Amino acid sequence: MKKRVSLGLSLTLLASSAASAFAAEHHPVQHPKQIKSVEFQPMKAPTTIENMIKTYTEASVKVTYKDGSVEETPLNYNQLFLSKDKIVDNKGELIAAGTPIDANGDPIIDRSVPDKPSPYVSDAPDSNSFITINGKSYIISHYEYESVNNAGKEISGLPASMTLTQVDRDDKTGKLTVNHAKKIDFSNVNGLWTPCNGSTTDWGTHLGSEEYEPDARAFEDPSSSSYKDVTNFAKLYFSDTSKANPYYYGWIPEISVDESGNASVVKHYSTGRFSHEMMQVLPDNKTALFGDDGSNTMMFMYVADNKEKDFSAGTLYAAKFKQTSTNNGGKGELHWIKLGHATDSEVKTIIDKGTKFSDIFETAEQPTKGFKAVKTAASKKVEYLKVKPGMEKAAAFLESRRYGAILGATSEFNKMEGLTVNKKDKKAYMAISYQNSAMLKESGAVQDDIQLPRLESGVTYQLNLGSHQKDQAKGKINSRYVPASMEGLLIGQDLEKADAYGNTADPNKIANPDNLTYSNDLNTLFIGEDSSLHTNNFVWAYNVKTKKLSRILSVPVGAEATGLRAVENIKNSRYVLSNYQHPGEDISDKNITAVDKEELANAMKESIGIQETGGVGYISGLPSKDGAPYKKH
Repeated sequence: MKKRVSLGLSLTLLASSAASAFAAEHHPVQHPKQIKSVEFQPMKAPTTIENMIKTYTEASVKVTYKDGSVEETPLNYNQLFLSKDKIVDNKGELIAAGTPIDANGDPIIDRSVPDKPSPYVSDAPDSNSFITINGKSYIISHYEYESVNNAGKEISGLPASMTLTQVDRDDKTGKLTVNHAKKIDFSNVNGLWTPCNGSTTDWGTHLGSEEYEPDARAFEDPSSSSYKDVTNFAKLYFSDTSKANPYYYGWIPEISVDESGNASVVKHYSTGRFSHEMMQVLPDNKTALFGDDGSNTMMFMYVADNKEKDFSAGTLYAAKFKQTSTNNGGKGELHWIKLGHATDSEVKTIIDKGTKFSDIFETAEQPTKGFKAVKTAASKKVEYLKVKPGMEKAAAFLESRRYGAILGATSEFNKMEGLTVNKKDKKAYMAISYQNSAMLKESGAVQDDIQLPRLESGVTYQLNLGSHQKDQAKGKINSRYVPASMEGLLIGQDLEKADAYGNTADPNKIANPDNLTYSNDLNTLFIGEDSSLHTNNFVWAYNVKTKKLSRILSVPVGAEATGLRAVENIKNSRYVLSNYQHPGEDISDKNITAVDKEELANAMKESIGIQETGGVGYISGLPSKDGAPYKKH
């Protein structure tokens, strides 16, 4: 039934409408401009000691809007905190952001100098995720390792950590500041082993990593470094060496944050165990690719069961590379070998039973009938292996690389690092930091699928994703985002001898790509370097449409650029999270003549120190996802 409106009320409504119309005519709503294109204006490489020891940018971004207007804005680097800054509230005490904690939540203490015990503090912040929950924003950050202890000796088997930092955002400027931070508890998953890169899911969780998994075969020899590392981890984390188990580590942890700002952790055992650089979920939210860092590594793909956003059960595949070209970093087809299907709980049960390497495989010391010769990153030497009856699932998920090699997958990739995805074009991008070692033609190699030219400065590859793919047994792969081929996209250029700044790769090209992140609406691939060939490492922006490459950030001498993450779903703001780790490393090894090397080292010591701390921060000055608002005249 229609309601009657009185004449008086009608006149009131008409007057109100007229007033609103008059206000709208004279005070128009400021609608955001729509971006047509973005072009990064690059910065030069640092040439002075002052610039070589800091993290900075002199780049800018030129934005062309659909109304024809153009704006150019300088980029800025904003440091949120150093890993040595005491911002973490831990049991009522403030501790450094990079401090690892044990199973009881207590800081792990460096006792290498007997009369000066102090908590370990990592100088290696790595991956970041920016997550907004219940109106509050958080950054999850990895602390990959600590380089040296207080006595100046290298450390092995030290438990790693992640920090959950709540940040406040200024609505007018977009500036981020630390509200408070706390360590993330990994005690329910036996601690955290070397977290390297990571990714952020579309459903607001963080996927971490555990790199350089301990060799379970070597662990059975008490004199091995693997046994010592895992046992030292158990001593420091559990205060109980009987809990040392190499199969606890080498997995993908997923971190969720609840509405109260508390983090929880699960490890996805069904995604396979290897040197997890990172896991990248593809646009269907059920297919994932992985970086496998080290030499003689393998390309893996995981397809979750018919349930999106749930990686607790699925099928694991490994790639067979069929080379078709050596030009521009190389090119080849990718064919997929099914390793097996499992659930997280099935694999965890196998681990919890105390399964050992020798329970899974028979071994031989020389070529023997019935044994397959493999060479993988797990042992770095040729092994002769045979899976014991009934142990195929254990082999597939606890020893994914070894089992994949037995089935014929290619285990010749080298330093397989960052991954990101271009949703619009159905492309993924993968960093091969150093194209050498097993990626070259090798005489007497076990398999030798990859035979590419040596390129120390590495290659960023494009992976072409497609549907209707089948595995080696002609079984359907239940995904529309299966990599069918890969090809070089960006290559570096090695130098025959060092230049005056100590660079042994062209500083105007990418050397040793590592972290990758992609902005779909800007058509821009951001690339961070982990290079010993560049004296200062850089972050680059590459427009995949225009093919323009721009240097946009320089990190301190000896440091690695880490933690890259394009954050573009925040109202009126856009950031590229960007960290650096182990600043000052290997300065003494550089052949630098352009500046005084001793003065450079001293300046590094006096600023933030040499391998004492790393930085967590972000690049700002980028246009927001919805463009910039019109300026009032």
